[in-house]
Amino acid sequence: MLLSRHGLLAPLLVLLLLVGNAVADDAWTRARTALQILQGWYNPQSGIWDTCGWWDGANCMNTIADLAALDPSVMDTATYVFNTTFHVGPVSNPSPGPEKKTVFTRDNQPSTSVNASKWLDQAYDDDAWWALAWIAAYDVTNKGTYLELAEGIFESLADAWGTNCGGGGLPWSPNSTYVNAITNELFLSVAAHLANRVPERKEYYVGWAEKEWEWFFAQGFIGTNGTINDGLLENCQNNGATLWSYNQGVILGGLVELNRAAPNDTHISWANKIAVAAIATLADNINVIHDFCEPQCLPDGTQFKGIFIRNLRILQKASPNDIYRKVISSCATSIWNNDRNAKGQFGVNWAGPIQGVVDASTHSSALDALVAAVAALVN
Repeated sequence: MLLSRHGLLAPLLVLLLLVGNAVADDAWTRARTALQILQGWYNPQSGIWDTCGWWDGANCMNTIADLAALDPSVMDTATYVFNTTFHVGPVSNPSPGPEKKTVFTRDNQPSTSVNASKWLDQAYDDDAWWALAWIAAYDVTNKGTYLELAEGIFESLADAWGTNCGGGGLPWSPNSTYVNAITNELFLSVAAHLANRVPERKEYYVGWAEKEWEWFFAQGFIGTNGTINDGLLENCQNNGATLWSYNQGVILGGLVELNRAAPNDTHISWANKIAVAAIATLADNINVIHDFCEPQCLPDGTQFKGIFIRNLRILQKASPNDIYRKVISSCATSIWNNDRNAKGQFGVNWAGPIQGVVDASTHSSALDALVAAVAALVN
């Protein structure tokens, strides 16, 4: 039966509009509520969220910045966190590296507002997480000191560029010869992000990002099915180790930023290949992402999936794909319905039931998915 304007069509459209508005309202409310709960762990004396580690703290801050970029109502919370962590965060650095007089200079003038060396520890990937967090804070505040801090951290990473495995790449730490995927993906991402935010040094940062991507691609980190393994053996061959979700994620955001700074069709093409392969490997039959460590993913794996979803959101905005949208929506919905305890805190098993340790890391990782669901409404 055909519906006329005098029949059921108008009421049906109104109903669909109301349902759509309800879904949108739920996404915003859930993300704001989850942020409030996350802040219950925030320690203003340490600048870090109690129960999570140093590098996890950088990811907590990045998640809050991402939400603030979408939702002005949480800006006061975000700026409070940025300012507090900026001033007291280094006291939480578990193994600070050797102090450097000057980590970064612009126009040959030493920094007078920030000492990036205070944010460096004995793992280059940790350093890069903080660089990305401060870039995210800069994006929502336009506070140049945060960007300068990220630039300073980047300089210490560039100094660590190695000579092993194809004559390049970063090792995991100053005291390790292990060349892993995440450290090098992060180096690419930080360089590409900075290329889009420091116009006077754009060529410099693009050069590093392209150099890293060419090296990374040539070393065979990406397997035949399109997923990324954890690192390289001593003979510089892919070690075939566990496919962690964050290894599939960081590269997506890095390639999107690199393509924005220096357009090249292959950047987005490879990001899509990796994302589709990761979803095929890590998603269950209802499109919820899992890591192989679940439900016991301490100390680090509790953070991984949120990082994947955060970067999948970036790719979805640049190169929309219905499967990306489904994964983001399914993860966010399942977290809220199936992976939430009586206190409103999220665990590591997004499909539920809630299992294992519940802490600021598991909660902030899940919040990444809720933020991605909000972004899907805005973008």
